[in-house]
Amino acid sequence: MNRDLVRLCVAAILYGCAWFVFMPASVAQLLSFPPQELVDYSPQNPFDRLADGRPKVPDDLIEQARGLSSEEVWAVLEGKGLHNQYADGFQVLHPGKTMVGRAFTVQFMPMRSDVDDVAKAKARARGIRRLTNQTAIDMLQPGDVLVVDLFGKKVNGTIVGDNLFYYVMQATHGAGLVVDGSVRDLDGISEIDMPAYFRSVDPTPIGDVMLTGINLPIRMGGVTVMPGDLVVGDREGVYFIPPQFVREILDTADETHIHDEWTKKKFAEGKYRSSEIYSSPTDPKLQQEYREYLKKRLEEIRKQRSSK
Repeated sequence: MNRDLVRLCVAAILYGCAWFVFMPASVAQLLSFPPQELVDYSPQNPFDRLADGRPKVPDDLIEQARGLSSEEVWAVLEGKGLHNQYADGFQVLHPGKTMVGRAFTVQFMPMRSDVDDVAKAKARARGIRRLTNQTAIDMLQPGDVLVVDLFGKKVNGTIVGDNLFYYVMQATHGAGLVVDGSVRDLDGISEIDMPAYFRSVDPTPIGDVMLTGINLPIRMGGVTVMPGDLVVGDREGVYFIPPQFVREILDTADETHIHDEWTKKKFAEGKYRSSEIYSSPTDPKLQQEYREYLKKRLEEIRKQRSSK
């Protein structure tokens, strides 16, 4: 195991056992990587950062990412050797609505009273009366996707009902929710226009758990999620994209879209067999035609974006 990985594991354990850290504004936050730790563990981030230290994928790229397909994300991440950035098996609230935003991570653990008593005492000493799901929810910002590790809990694993789901929608401007746990009040939630991914639905309120982490690395299925990852969800599942690969994925997606567009145009002409066009033209004249089409369409797309 290399030293960086060891350091990451040790830091996660230490911050998962320490109950509060002090931020520059002297506000006590629960079990959070301080901004410098988030900087240290996302050194390849090419973007600005939020005040809490998370990478801030720009809003225009978030909007552009709404057109991504799972295949386009997968192709680039696999090529980078990132094989564990996709989580599925969720119930999807609005299958036709793409979810895109910056990961705001939250971790819960099964209740252990001796640990919880210490946490509550430290919270009261700092003017925080309760440690609940709302402690994290009240910290959300526009563009955040609330990503919650509730260890697959169904009964008493409900991160939100319809009222808090509405609050999350308002706070994040509708970015979304992913929870390895459950929700309740599904009828009410389904009327709210925000994407959500959850394992189960249950009528019970959240309980028999303790809040143990905000904006630190968490596990979501088989994925390690870092605060500030770009979260992209569709009807299949959810990708968690390291910020340093966002631009490359979007650029590759443009070329993929254009290739698909050109391929369908050629199929529609009825002159060619599929093997002559898909996935790469075999005829040199068709290859040249495609290169010219690709160049023209990329120029059009980039000009259109620059004018917005």
